[in-house]
Amino acid sequence: MSAEYATFGLAPAIRAGGVLADGAYQAHRDFVDFIVDGRPLLFQLSDLDAVSPLASDVPPSIFTAQVRSLLLEADAPLTGGRYVVYGCPECADLACGAVTAVIERDGDDYVWRDFAWQTDEEADLRLNGYTGIGPFRFHGSEYRSALESLLREDADETSPRPRVLLIGARVAVLAKLAAALRTIGIGADIAHDAAGVPDEELRGYGAVVFGRAVGEQDRQAVRRAFDRAGVEVAYVDGLAPIIPLLVAQIENALDRSPARQRRLTRLIAADGQAGIEITSTCRVELTAYRLDRLYRTHTYRFFDGILPAGRHRIGLDAKSVKGESFIVARTTGTVLVEPMGR
Repeated sequence: MSAEYATFGLAPAIRAGGVLADGAYQAHRDFVDFIVDGRPLLFQLSDLDAVSPLASDVPPSIFTAQVRSLLLEADAPLTGGRYVVYGCPECADLACGAVTAVIERDGDDYVWRDFAWQTDEEADLRLNGYTGIGPFRFHGSEYRSALESLLREDADETSPRPRVLLIGARVAVLAKLAAALRTIGIGADIAHDAAGVPDEELRGYGAVVFGRAVGEQDRQAVRRAFDRAGVEVAYVDGLAPIIPLLVAQIENALDRSPARQRRLTRLIAADGQAGIEITSTCRVELTAYRLDRLYRTHTYRFFDGILPAGRHRIGLDAKSVKGESFIVARTTGTVLVEPMGR
């Protein structure tokens, strides 16, 4: 069987959740992505909103079964020796569509071939095959080592559900933010400070969000509490009491994936323009949020389309950025936020 050797690895990734411009919710998912020749395989599939079967929020027994399946220690779940490589991030139902591939052994090597978009038991390569992707041949030792490393981790130490601590003076805003975060799969607690909180509880947080009314002295006290507990968390300075904007800031803070493995790597918002840099062809959504003099929120989704890799500048309507304005840029798996500069 002919196929050039490719390197195989794994890396943490997220599918960023959020409150979208149309009011819909998008679930947060943490998963392990496949790195082929140093680049996420997902990026080769253009504008695909999907996660691998190695998601952190599935039960440990199912996660282990998925790993062993990829090691070919179990029968293929689909006909023709096909395995799900990426599936729906909301429900994982094959009916929503999934990327599948034949995974097989050739001597000591593992080969992934015949990638296809599949919505039924049978894959139609002629209509739905991914041309130009694969086949990939992986050295058996490298492939097994990467996947078996997931099994060597203690089954009781599965990745916890992401949690954030919300600190601020506007309780109504914090309550709405907490509800939105819980809806997309992120736990949230509200507090005035971190005084007296046991270290083991502080270790459960991945980010701390400060409202704009929280003073510097109070912020430093919270930081000292986490430092004493030996906890490294991301600190988020809330830009404005706008729920979708704050959720986007939190999603960005929780994203610990390497910058080189993100689709969206840069956002600049100034002079009525948004400048972005993306690493692969994908769908990009740009939304402006504005507070007027009465602190009412105005939302403008000013771009939603497919862009090729590279740098792009997109202009905004003047009314979109009048007053205090902020830009949220979203691609599959990545979200960035910037205040509009002058």
